[in-house]
Amino acid sequence: MSGKDYVEKDYYKILGVPKDASTAEIKKAYRKLARENHPDANKGDKAAEERFKEISEANDVLSDEKRRKDYDEARALFANGGFRPGGAGGGFNFDLGDLFGGTGQTTTQSGGGFGGGVGDLFGGLFGGRGRGTTTQPRRGADVESEVTLSFVEAVEGATVPIRMTSQAACKACAGTGAKAGTTPRVCPTCVGTGYVSRGQGNFALSEPCRDCKGRGLLVDDPCEVCHGSGRATSARTMQVRIPAGVGDDQRIRLKGKGAQGERGGPAGDLYVTVHVTPHPVFGRRGDNLTVTVPVSFPEAALGGTIRVPTLGGPPVSMKLPAGSANGLTMRARGKGAVRKDGTRGDLLVTVEVAVPPKTEGEAKEALEKYRDAISAEDPRSALFKAAEEA
Repeated sequence: MSGKDYVEKDYYKILGVPKDASTAEIKKAYRKLARENHPDANKGDKAAEERFKEISEANDVLSDEKRRKDYDEARALFANGGFRPGGAGGGFNFDLGDLFGGTGQTTTQSGGGFGGGVGDLFGGLFGGRGRGTTTQPRRGADVESEVTLSFVEAVEGATVPIRMTSQAACKACAGTGAKAGTTPRVCPTCVGTGYVSRGQGNFALSEPCRDCKGRGLLVDDPCEVCHGSGRATSARTMQVRIPAGVGDDQRIRLKGKGAQGERGGPAGDLYVTVHVTPHPVFGRRGDNLTVTVPVSFPEAALGGTIRVPTLGGPPVSMKLPAGSANGLTMRARGKGAVRKDGTRGDLLVTVEVAVPPKTEGEAKEALEKYRDAISAEDPRSALFKAAEEA
């Protein structure tokens, strides 16, 4: 796209975030919109596909600190009517020789103005193309994905297939944008540089060529797949190793597994958000697993040895102390989730005194005798005393 088209796009509006949004807010908005407009979730919906491309483009710029700064500066300059000669009160002082293609340096900024060269600004914003230089490599975009694991898979680790959709070089035209059997031609307007000079009196500004949209090439017979852009949506399935001990809603970064770079640039990163389904018996507290074990009243009162289940292993025997209260938590060491260093957390065992729904016969008589034997003791006496003193 041309420089004008580039800076006139409001990426903040596309993502629905304010101009002072933090990187975390931008990422959150992108992930939400990407899920809603993902091609896999909107089969055959061209509008959603274009919306997905816009969202990805906006995220590429705003999530990169340098590109976001260049974009904001360029929008501010175009909003003020373009670049103008320097002077007091915030103007811009440029060496005219540099603007016309020379090698002069920019002069010192005046009145808080911009002291960098135009080439520096547009070099960062449009991928380093300008004043006859060759197109620079560009890093591929980061890609977001999600995966759902069972509780056991999250604790022990698992290798899972992930379907990833991202922008890559169009396979039909090998990224040239031209129909098979044809080749692009050098743009006569910019002579292949991708840039032209625009004059304002005694002042000239180099900007992306509008005829070739800054590519330096013209496509007379565009590719039917990518319509001349050289880029297309690529879908592939990857086998991804999820490390042991991953938690629910944890985000994992896989370096170099994102979208392919352009012009030999490195690939972006893949960020996978993991969702974990709950287990019917075990819970999770950091590196520790949790389990609630019912015990009878005699076991709680008199103590004893109880068997406790473990995740994926044989049961363990634990000594229950006499007089154990409801809610007592004991610890089985080394029976929890796997830590990053390969060791395991603990299994936290919470005692729950089981009260039978109905008691009859000898059991009822025994409980009645026990009740009569401790009738002199009121377990609520301390409670009433504390209430009166409060």
